Amino acid sequence: MSVVPERRRRRAEINIVPLVDVLVTLIFFFLVSMQFRDLHALNITFPKIETAGENIFMDQIEVAVSAEGEFYFNGVRMDRDELRRSLETAAEFAGETPVLVMADEESRLRDVTMVMDFCRKVGLERIRLQSR
Repeated sequence: MSVVPERRRRRAEINIVPLVDVLVTLIFFFLVSMQFRDLHALNITFPKIETAGENIFMDQIEVAVSAEGEFYFNGVRMDRDELRRSLETAAEFAGETPVLVMADEESRLRDVTMVMDFCRKVGLERIRLQSR
């Protein structure tokens, strides 16, 4: 009688390391490609900037928008048409001059975007917003 050694079956295993790698990659992909809600649909209050330095620009154009919707071009009060004409004239003579838009925190966003749109239409592309 011969003795045949018993063969033991190897226990089945599942290697989960590749599975974890794939899951982490998928989660990363979904986070990066996720679309967030449009900003215009959010009810937001813009923050006050306390650590910003002073804006010092040489030879700049300053356009101010008051809370009542009044426009000021370098300190002179103007209506919309006068403001547009003044920006056109400024663009003809100084196309690379930066424009500083100073708007009251209670001013309408429509008025501020209109000023920025006027600037871009006439070729004044260097637009900055003043904060407190």
